Amino acid sequence: MDVEENDELVSVLPIHYSESLSPNLHIHQFPLLTRPLQAPPSAILSGKRINARIKHRSRRIEIHVPVDTRPEVYNVEKSKEFGAGRLEDDREKNQERVDKNREDEDPRVSEVRLRSEEIPRRGVHVLGIVRDGKLHLHPVQETHQLRPTLTYLDILSRKNRRSRGGGSDSDSDDGPPPDPDEVAPVPTTKKEKKAAGDAKEVHVSARKSEDQGGQSGLSTVRREMLQIIRVEEDEKWEDLQFCDVTVSRLQNLHFFLVLISTDQSSVAFESVFSQSDEVLECSTNISTFLKSIDGL
Repeated sequence: MDVEENDELVSVLPIHYSESLSPNLHIHQFPLLTRPLQAPPSAILSGKRINARIKHRSRRIEIHVPVDTRPEVYNVEKSKEFGAGRLEDDREKNQERVDKNREDEDPRVSEVRLRSEEIPRRGVHVLGIVRDGKLHLHPVQETHQLRPTLTYLDILSRKNRRSRGGGSDSDSDDGPPPDPDEVAPVPTTKKEKKAAGDAKEVHVSARKSEDQGGQSGLSTVRREMLQIIRVEEDEKWEDLQFCDVTVSRLQNLHFFLVLISTDQSSVAFESVFSQSDEVLECSTNISTFLKSIDGL
C-alpha cells in the first residue's frame, strides 16, 4: 500500500496480540474453487455432508465434498467406473474407508476429494481482525492449498494399457524407475559354439560405480522421496469434524445459507481476541530489524 504525502490520517488502532490458538490456527486455500466450499443442495437434502480427515505426522488434510447426483449432471456408469478405480487406489495406498452400509453396493464416486499441500512460508503470517476499534492479531502456524486429487485415474489408465497390450505391462506401466546406483545386469548374446580347446576361465567382478555426474546424489534424493511416500501411506487417517453450512428452504423454494453456530466454534473464535490490556514494549531497534531481512 502506497502512502502519498497528502494522505489524511483517518484513525489510529491499538494492536492486541494473542497466541491462545497456537499451533492450531491454519490457513486453507482453494486455488481452483470458484464458489464457496459447500455441499450441493441436492446432496444436503439427501442427508450428505462434507467430511474431513487428517494425517498429523505427515501434515496432510483431505476434505470430501459430496457431488451433485442429479441425473442431468451425473453419469452413473462413469461414476461406477471411476469408483472401482478409486477403491483399488485406496487399497493400494492403505487408505480404504470402512463403510458397512455400502459393502454390498457398487462403488461409485460420490464425493470430490480435496487434498492439501503445505506451502513453505517465509516470516510469520498473522490473522488480523478489527473489533471495537482494536486490531487483534494471532499468528498462523501453517498454510495449505487444497486441490482435487484424481489418482484413481492412474489405476484406470494402467488397466487400459494392459488391456491394449494383450495382458502384458507396457514400458510406461507402474513401478519406480531403476535405481541409478544399482549395477545393471550385462545382457548376454548367443554366440556360435567354439571348439572345446578354445574354452577359457574368466573371473568377473561387479563394482558399484562412484558418483558420476550426480547420479548417486539423484538416487539418494529419489530414495528419500519414496521413503516419505511410504511413511505417509502407512500413517492412518483420523477423522475430523467439519463445520459445514446448513441449507434452509424458503416458501418460494429458493435456498439460503445459514452458518452453523456451535459452542466450540464460538469459543474458538473468541480465543482469537486478546483479553489482556498489558502494554507490549519492542526490544528491537530499527537497525537490528533491517539487518534481519534477507537480501536487503
